[in-house]
Formats: sequence, structure tokens, C-alpha cells
Amino acid sequence: MEIPAPLAQLLQALDAGDLPAARAAAAALQRTGAHSVQLAAEVLHELRQPLLGVKAYAQLLAEDGGGPTGPLRLLLAQVERMEQIVSDYIRLASERHAPQQRLSLAAPIWAAAKLFSVNPDSARISLEVEAPEDITIQGNARLIEQLTLNLLNNARDAMAGRGRVKVVLTRDGAHPVLYVADWGPGIPDELRERIFEPYVTASKRGTGLGLAVCRRIAQEHHAQIGLAPQGTLRDVPPPATVFRVLFPPTDVAPPRRQRLLVVDDETIIRMVFRDLMGKECEVIEAASGEEALDLLREAPVDLIVTDKNLPGLSGLELAQQARRLYSTSRVILMTGYPSLVTTQQALELGVVDYLLKPFDDIREVRTLLRATLAAPPPSVTAAPAARRVDVLEDNPTTAAQIAEALELAGLEARVLPTAELIALEPPAGVVVSWDFAPAYGRKALELGKALAQGAPFVVLAEHLTMETALESLRAGAAACLPKLLSDTTALSRELSRAFKKGVP
Repeated sequence: MEIPAPLAQLLQALDAGDLPAARAAAAALQRTGAHSVQLAAEVLHELRQPLLGVKAYAQLLAEDGGGPTGPLRLLLAQVERMEQIVSDYIRLASERHAPQQRLSLAAPIWAAAKLFSVNPDSARISLEVEAPEDITIQGNARLIEQLTLNLLNNARDAMAGRGRVKVVLTRDGAHPVLYVADWGPGIPDELRERIFEPYVTASKRGTGLGLAVCRRIAQEHHAQIGLAPQGTLRDVPPPATVFRVLFPPTDVAPPRRQRLLVVDDETIIRMVFRDLMGKECEVIEAASGEEALDLLREAPVDLIVTDKNLPGLSGLELAQQARRLYSTSRVILMTGYPSLVTTQQALELGVVDYLLKPFDDIREVRTLLRATLAAPPPSVTAAPAARRVDVLEDNPTTAAQIAEALELAGLEARVLPTAELIALEPPAGVVVSWDFAPAYGRKALELGKALAQGAPFVVLAEHLTMETALESLRAGAAACLPKLLSDTTALSRELSRAFKKGVP
């Protein structure tokens, strides 16, 4: 694959340690669009490995020579600066939010101070840190460390010679607040409104990315970052620049962690899910359906992921029992032996999805779990008083047979032969043909779901397959049935079950 010109220039500049050229190339790369930004982030991520090798051997050479001096010290400083550029750019390009937990702010602040102090270029800086351990936030320690280190590096790079930097962690009412102050030349008035934009810097030494990354990290923590008045810290003489990071109040109860119940008799499968989702939610494990039910009786969970073939109580039976305990229970079924029959059973039980073992891509599994947990739980609504069932079927003969089956079930059919729907009161349900010509397959499912307005919708297929059943399940259908046009009574019975009505 041919590397875009701005990216090639950026790589060459990084390789040469030419920071001004790297800054210009990165700015050009940013303008090439989201695809190029992501490509740059991936390439820069790969650059970390050769940088690690260069740094390691430079440190070994420094040990042989009694410490980093002269050109070797400059080499180490340039490598560390390139590492910072790579980390900052990757963070800016990333759209993923890092996991958060309750933590003491002091730990990542002191870790950043240590990293700052071991940098040879920081030897000229007098660093003071005041960080009590009893101030906590909901956050990510690695990102708070990066934010603090970027502010420290920014303060150092603003000063040409020896200088002083002070870090203070304190409270402003219920808000934890972090101050980073320096006694450098200050920020020019014309830049004060733009300092958090990428590549805007008053320093010839800085990359212009550090403060932009600080803003991104602050946003992830719902914190406010900006400049504070010079007299905020009451030092004499007052600092020239004071950055303030104001975190949300700590007296607000942390959000409840969602609970994921994983049921599988294979220990390794439970371990995979624990490692996959443990940082994002509370993962509870059960080796059998009976053990899972005991856990559910103690407290509800947000999502159940269960194997179908469990010893004793099966996964389908567990789904049924879970729905009896909590009508809004959400279940994802796993199986290494898929069948059309179990897929139809899963549909009737309101199973959210059907995972096939072995998983082709565990990242896709994580995406599914995240999306399911993020979606609002299903609401329990009373059955509508309407007896009308809308039927999406363009074949007049078939439509008449479906209408007859619905009439036997005590329901009234409204046949809709086109995709041009008329908005009415919500129906009691919808019957949609998978083979509906105006909107075939998945589009027919989307149309039926929209028309149902929360009521159950049933899919009828001329040729029932695993594909149609799985697609119907994932669309939220109440059932996916063969058309059974040769037996209207049987079709009526199946529709009655799907719409949760008594059999006539």
C-alpha cells in the first residue's frame, strides 16, 4: 500500500528527530481526513517498537560510559521526545474511551512527576509536588498520569534555562482540582484562547500536541481544563502561568457498574469473558443453569450470556426462567451446534442474539456485548386494546390466507401490499413476509419493526432457513415461522402463540 505523502514526511521527520518538520507533516496529515488520521495512528503505534529498541540500547551504552553524557544524553532526550509525539498523536486520533474506576489522584500525579524527573532535560527544573492521598475521582490512572506529565513537559519547555514548576492537588469545595504552575515567560495574549488546539505552541521545543491531549483526557473525565489567575497559589513571586484541571464533585455517587452474568461449564470460556469485559462491567460467573438461577434470585443482572448445552438446566430453560424472574431479562445464547429449531425457540423466548462457537473474532463479541449493555432494557407494556394486525404481504392469495389465520385467532388483518405505510394507532402486532417484494429480507424486517411501534412482529418465510431465523432474532422479532399456507389452522395456532394469545 502506498503511504500518503504527509504520512511519509511525518515518518521521515520522526526518524530524523526533526520536530518542526514532524509538526508540519502531522498538521498536513490531519487535514487529509479521518481515514488518514487513523492510518497515521496505526503506523505511529508500530513505530513504538523500533523506538523502544533505540532507547534500550542508548541506555545500555550510557551504563557502559558511566551515565548519559554529551551526544548520548541528547540522543536519549530526542528518543523520549519522539515517544511523547507518538503517544500524543495516537491519543488524539483515538475515539475509544478508556475504562475508569475509583482511584486516588495522588498516585498518577506522583508517577508523572517521577517520569518527568528522570528525563535528562528536566534536570534544570526545580519541581515541587503537593498531592495528598485522600482525594479520589472516577477516572483512568494512566490517562491522568499522561495529562499531568504533558502539563509538566509544557511548563519545562516554556523555560529556556533553569526554572521552577509546582504541582498542587487540592479541593475547591466538593471538586478535586489540580494546579500546575511555572515561573517561565508566560503565554502570549494572542495564544491564550488557542493553546488547547493541536500544533499551537509558543515554545520552539514543544510538539504542539501536549495541551490538545490534556483537553481530550479532561473531557473523558468530565473535567474542565484552563488557565487560572496567577495569584491562585499565593506564591511570592506569583507564577507566570497556572493551569487548572477541575474534576467533577466527588460527593456524587459513582455510576452503578452494569452486571454481566456468564454461564458456561467450560472454565476457559468464562475466563475469556471475564478478561474481555471485566474492566467495563461486573462479570459474574456460573458453571451451570442452576447456579445461575441462584445468583439471579439474589439480584438481577443487566445481561446474561449463556451456553445452550449446559449440564442439567439448558441455556434455553435458563432464559425462560430468567424471564419469569425478571420480565426485562436480556439473554444472549451461545452454541457450537446451531439448529433451526433452537433458533426458533430462542426467538420465542426473546433472546437478544445467538453467538456461534468458536467465535470468529472476539472483538466482534465485545462490540455486541457493549451495544447490548448500552441499549435501554426492554420495557414491559400492557397489550394494546386493538385487535388489528398489520400484514406486509404483496401476494393477494397469500395475504388472504394469513388474514384467515388471524381471524381464527380473533384478530383483524389490515393487508399492506406496498412499502408506503399509513400512520395509524399502534397495532396489536405485525406479520411481515421475508419475501415481501417492496422491501425484501432485512429491509422487510426493518419495515415490520417500525410499523409495529413496540408491539410484537412475526416473520413468515416461504423457505425457513438458519439465516432468516437468525436475522429475525437479531431484529427483535417475536417469531420466525414457515408460512404453513396448506394448514390455516396450524398457522393460526402459531401466530396466536407469537402474539401471546390463547389458542382458539
